[in-house]
Amino acid sequence: MSTENEGTPVPPAPSAPPVPVDAPAPSAPAAPEGGAPTTLLPPTPASAPGDQGQDLAHAGHAPAYASTDPNNPQGHSAPDASWPPPPPATPAYAAGGGGADSGWGSPYPSQPAPKSGRGGLFAAILVAALVAGGLGGGLGYTLAKNNDNNSGSTTVSASTSGGGVKRDAGTVAGVAARALPSTVTIEAESTNGQGGTGTGFVFDTQGHIVTNNHVVADSLDGGKLTATFPNGRKYDAEVVGHAQGYDVAVIKLKNPPSDLKPLTLGDSDKVAVGDSTIAIGAPFGLSNTVTAGIISAKNRPVASSDGQGSSASYMSALQTDASINPGNSGGPLLDAQGNVIGINSAIQSTGSGGLGGSGQSGSIGLGFAIPIDQAKYVAQQLISTGKPVYAKIGASVSLQDSGNGAKITQQGAGGASAVESGGPADKAGLKPGDVITKLDDMVIDSGPTLIGEIWTHKPGDKVTITYERGGSSHTVELTLGSRVGDN
Repeated sequence: MSTENEGTPVPPAPSAPPVPVDAPAPSAPAAPEGGAPTTLLPPTPASAPGDQGQDLAHAGHAPAYASTDPNNPQGHSAPDASWPPPPPATPAYAAGGGGADSGWGSPYPSQPAPKSGRGGLFAAILVAALVAGGLGGGLGYTLAKNNDNNSGSTTVSASTSGGGVKRDAGTVAGVAARALPSTVTIEAESTNGQGGTGTGFVFDTQGHIVTNNHVVADSLDGGKLTATFPNGRKYDAEVVGHAQGYDVAVIKLKNPPSDLKPLTLGDSDKVAVGDSTIAIGAPFGLSNTVTAGIISAKNRPVASSDGQGSSASYMSALQTDASINPGNSGGPLLDAQGNVIGINSAIQSTGSGGLGGSGQSGSIGLGFAIPIDQAKYVAQQLISTGKPVYAKIGASVSLQDSGNGAKITQQGAGGASAVESGGPADKAGLKPGDVITKLDDMVIDSGPTLIGEIWTHKPGDKVTITYERGGSSHTVELTLGSRVGDN
């Protein structure tokens, strides 16, 4: 499944037409007349066996990890043997940074001047209400005075207290109240002034904020980055490290406050389909927005691209129907107890325009989040070394959508060997032409699915590979190798 990053310009709010005001005739005052006016991816790998291809979008921007080798007519190759390979044609990220043209997040919304027409309408309604209130008050006083003169009358007052409102910790309101103070709206701006908004959340008391790589991409190489808390406090920030393949980034607040409260991290492996979810973000620039839903699927293979020709991200994602839109990228996906179980990254898109086109991507109930177990590992690596570490098998696989598995190509990108000499796949006896169909118990239907599943593991993990060769099925065990950095 391929996705598209969120991020498209926010259209200016329509202005209300001026409200006509009828002046009273000079001869005799008249009651006001008239009523108020009426008012407002190119081909992508299958997400799972039997699934239909879908166009997806990042909740900001989703890069596409893997590239086409001009010397490899059989398809793209995985980023193991020759990194970085050319990106597949995939839609963009669901939410995050980037301008209107880039599709990375929700561009800075325009701030139109207040329209006198709408102001006039509100003012007219307010005056009418005050006049009606005054009239009602006068009549009420007269009637009450007359009733007081009737000795047999009795006045009974109803209680105005409805009792206190209690919101339990497990309710959406309770979770939002605890999580919102630790969620920030991120604004990333490039040196040429382009940028957009995304979301992040407090990772530790030192001022580290976790978000998506595509949210901060515009601020790299001398750009500007800020983080704003719901209480209005705004801080300059800098990128500590970013991983394009995982679509995870860590930024650090400059002069962070002493009262930071990191969000509690959950266990994404224990999440079950049907579990409640709560997403927090800044969809279309509307900061501190809370939406709710459920986990609708797990281990969903997703390849997402920013649509700008850069490498892609691959994930074995949590799927949710909580509303996620451009600007939600990098924000937390929470469980019913308020624990972070994922980082919102991509959305399914129905618009053919894509990012930077005439279409406006938005939520259709299919959002995708990076599991927090993976994101936590990546964030810790970025904080400690500034660079991501990827697990690998040391073989290049086709990224064409065959639906039958991940086929090891005859040649790697740039003319390199498809099976790295001395690498994990080589030691396990894998050869060009082999089709990998399973990794442990996970069915592999395509190259991107294999990459996303490998990246849920750490270097040094032992995995079992099932592959087909010459019509026969074979199983081998190998130890995953490592690659440092995105290049």
